Amino acid sequence: ILIPSESYAPKAVRQALGSVFQNVYAEGYPPLRMTRDPEERLRDVAWQLAYYRRYADRRFYKGVDYVHFVECLAQRRCAELFAHDSVRPEHIYVNVQPLSGAAANLAVYQALMEPGDTLMGMDLFQGGHLTHGSEFNISGQRYRVVSYGVDPRTERLDYDAIRDLAREHRPRVIVAGYTSYPWAPDWRTFRAIADEVGAYLVADIAHTAGMAAAGVYPNPVGIAHVTVFTTHKTICGPRGAVILTTDEELAQAIDMAIFPGEQGGPHINKFAAMAVAFRIAQTEEFRRLQRQIVANARALAEALAKRDLRLAYGGTDTHLLLIDLKSVGDRAGDRQGRPYAGDRKGRPYLWGEPAARILDLAGIVVNKNTIPGDTETALATGIRLGTPWVTQRGLDEADMDTLAGLIHRILVNIKPFAYNGLIGTLPRGKIELDVLEEVRHGVAALAEKAGIDFEYERSDYPHYPETRGQGDGGTGRQGDKGTVGLQVTGWRARQFVQEVVTANVAELAPSEAIAAYILDRHGRLIDQVVVKREGSDEWGRDRYLITPTPANTARVASWLRGLADGYILFDEEDVFRKVEGPVVVEETAGQEDKGRRRQGDKEKGSGTSAAELFA
Repeated sequence: ILIPSESYAPKAVRQALGSVFQNVYAEGYPPLRMTRDPEERLRDVAWQLAYYRRYADRRFYKGVDYVHFVECLAQRRCAELFAHDSVRPEHIYVNVQPLSGAAANLAVYQALMEPGDTLMGMDLFQGGHLTHGSEFNISGQRYRVVSYGVDPRTERLDYDAIRDLAREHRPRVIVAGYTSYPWAPDWRTFRAIADEVGAYLVADIAHTAGMAAAGVYPNPVGIAHVTVFTTHKTICGPRGAVILTTDEELAQAIDMAIFPGEQGGPHINKFAAMAVAFRIAQTEEFRRLQRQIVANARALAEALAKRDLRLAYGGTDTHLLLIDLKSVGDRAGDRQGRPYAGDRKGRPYLWGEPAARILDLAGIVVNKNTIPGDTETALATGIRLGTPWVTQRGLDEADMDTLAGLIHRILVNIKPFAYNGLIGTLPRGKIELDVLEEVRHGVAALAEKAGIDFEYERSDYPHYPETRGQGDGGTGRQGDKGTVGLQVTGWRARQFVQEVVTANVAELAPSEAIAAYILDRHGRLIDQVVVKREGSDEWGRDRYLITPTPANTARVASWLRGLADGYILFDEEDVFRKVEGPVVVEETAGQEDKGRRRQGDKEKGSGTSAAELFA
């Protein structure tokens, strides 16, 4: 998994998240006194309970004696984690109740601005977040938005241009911190700009909080007026968010904006999991992890660049990077001379959507992303990659080079094209099955060496595309002497089977069978099979049983499943052609009897051309 906003929560965090605290409602906040107590005093349970019983608290429910402990413990551990030489833990005010980073950002705006005030944030298309003023988000609808971006020449932040923009528009809030801009911001320069125009500076370190806590990314606490982050990215904790400030008045306004302003009952089990995650984040092992995350991102960036894949923004010094897909491959058009949709000259772009989809089929999870120059999310020409998850599983710089090779192998072999749909351009792409399976094997080898903290069973089709094995035909049925069949099910199964075999199966009645051939994209024989029509299933979907020869079962299964997914190249002359689908292709007991032969087909060996086969 290379999604930079995802990480793997350790077992201890998951156990706390699954605790009985999830059953409790606790609207409101802990006693103010407890939120200021250090952890050592919080551990004096008898004293804290005695104080709780004698005095009122800020909750709307009773029976929350122990909720106070876990919420305050999470607050104090968080303050300790982000304290540094200039800011002591007791001077950091912490709210751990936001349900997500978006909710936290909107609550901060609610506390600092009035509707119609000016919000200044980074353009969504160039690295900002939806809540930094996107027109599709409440932040872009409630406030007057002024967006800054990168210098079109350097693709880096231009602080002089940002200062000029702030002077012109006098924003109430400037938000910095990004979801797809891969370089760390200069917090002090941003604060100087904010002070000059009378704005609040909000640091959104949702992605980079773990690195900031570990000292491998600049810590904005004490520089920004407010710092916001999520706990499920590089903090490696539960899903949630935290708001920090060193200003007590702002802290009170933010608390009111969260509850009762925006949310009701908080998720108490999340507090327990946060407390565990923040304790783990104080360890040397966590700091080593964060250093390796950054090292792996740089290594991956270098490995991609040496394979002539251009990196948007010129590289990275954080956990994420973006590939500019406009740097990939040949743009000559298809063999019939038709240009693929793409740039002004008609040359094909490899867009982010098909690139991400095909990488996903290979076992590499990324996301499409806009990069400088893009104007539509649907036509993003970048893909975003991050290293937290793979680093947690023990992969290092050498593995990043291997991974870069696998990514490159996929990207340069995708044949991009596009349809003109009712809603505009629909980006698509196809790839050769052999290339896809080669990369799947490489990904499987990397995954096999990676560590994980629980026992698991391997997931086969339909959950994960199974790669062909050795000695078992790739079916996973080593030692099984029975014939393996492939059951094809779907409302378009009849059309699908008709298009992928040589016989006319459309005329088959239920229980009838026919011999046929399956050919590859060159018109060469993959296998001779028996196709039997079965009765419809309980949903009325057609079903066909295709029985290959045992030695070719894996190849036939991969071919059929690839065609059903819609991303396998099967026609050298026309990349636009497609096979009907979707269908499910599952292994089952095969058809022993070869059935009736309507075409007079003769069994031929693999590799025989179609022309010779039907001569």
